Amino acid sequence: MLAGVAPAAWGNGRPPQTNGVFFKPNDPATILVRTTFGLLISKDEGCSFRWVCEKSIGYGGEFDPKYAVASDGTLFATTFTGLRVSRDGGCTWVTATAETPATDPGHIADIWIDALDISATGEVWVATAESARPNNVYSSKDNGVTFQPRGMASPTIWWKSIKTARTNPQRVYVTGYQVAGTLPDGGQSPPTAHLLRSDDAGANWNELSLAAMMFGSTPIVMVSAVDPTDPDTLIVTSIGANAMGDRVYRSTDAGATFTEVTLTSQPVKDVLFAADGTVIVATLGGSFKSTDRGATFTALPNAPQLQCIGQRSDGQLVGCGANWDPDFKAVALSADDASTWTKLFRFVELAGPIACPADTPNAQMCDPLWPTLQEQFGATGPTNPACALPQVDGPPPPKPPGGCCDANAGGGAALGALALLGWIVVVSRPRRRR
Repeated sequence: MLAGVAPAAWGNGRPPQTNGVFFKPNDPATILVRTTFGLLISKDEGCSFRWVCEKSIGYGGEFDPKYAVASDGTLFATTFTGLRVSRDGGCTWVTATAETPATDPGHIADIWIDALDISATGEVWVATAESARPNNVYSSKDNGVTFQPRGMASPTIWWKSIKTARTNPQRVYVTGYQVAGTLPDGGQSPPTAHLLRSDDAGANWNELSLAAMMFGSTPIVMVSAVDPTDPDTLIVTSIGANAMGDRVYRSTDAGATFTEVTLTSQPVKDVLFAADGTVIVATLGGSFKSTDRGATFTALPNAPQLQCIGQRSDGQLVGCGANWDPDFKAVALSADDASTWTKLFRFVELAGPIACPADTPNAQMCDPLWPTLQEQFGATGPTNPACALPQVDGPPPPKPPGGCCDANAGGGAALGALALLGWIVVVSRPRRRR
């Protein structure tokens, strides 16, 4: 963000940033980028990006959904009121299981879905973190149409993360946060972190010891990554366990034991376990890289302010940087080992909302908001004339006259000041049940 301009100028309390990247399996052309003002979708390897507004997806306020993309292109997003699903490229979003009775064991509508993953076989895994009812872990074998509980029902644990092993879909890791409770003698049980493993796709679960870990004041651990070639090697982050930052742990025996491998001075934003065994821990205060599958880490030189990092199916590294100072890269690419980065996209290059039929929710909700967003960013569309603007189901809106171009840091700063002072996109805040 631009120094000296208050973040309160933004409609949902935050400046515009990119903070997550997601990919369609075996399709390097499709890139999803999470932002603080909605979702950006590219179908042409990032040459052009189009916008899906928060309202269309089904959330608002200072909240960031977790996204996943199935092999057929189905989009999934976690929200406070259920798992949102789009089967038409983002034009229409529905809540999974909304039409099933509330008494159905697989009914996950109107509940906070806080964890999401899709296994190598296409099984969709979610976990809930609701304070008003018991929580559980669920999976779907029909691409998110129906779900089955996986035997993790708890009235006191909020399930926080879930990861499946790429080379063994039967292996599933899940973490949870157990709130403080009242003991039979009237005393209080302390809040605790949990990590469990299943070796048979959720039929049975084993509680794993976290005795070697340090915790923050709120003991929450997250399964951040699983080795793409070894289901027994995983990276776990203990949130807030190092003053203002986190502690990162590694296990090579399926969670039986853990070793601390690095600590950070700011919160961990993302962790990538790359196909070649490189592990990158991304933070705004400096990122870290391991070339020995997470055993040891060194500071990563010259990295942008990484809010996210991911790897496409073709091996390309994609990261989220600062749209304005100091990176001038909302989305960046690394052609080597994450030590150097080049711009892929900035907000001035937004091509418009995704092209949807006029009767779809996204066209009705997001298209009317686009002129304001376009004005605030000075968006003129992709600067590369070779970019194919049509993205989803039809041609894009006409390209507006005038505006600024993505030329240099000075121009970016001017756009940043304009946007920070003029942002008026209206969003609704979600129900926060905690």
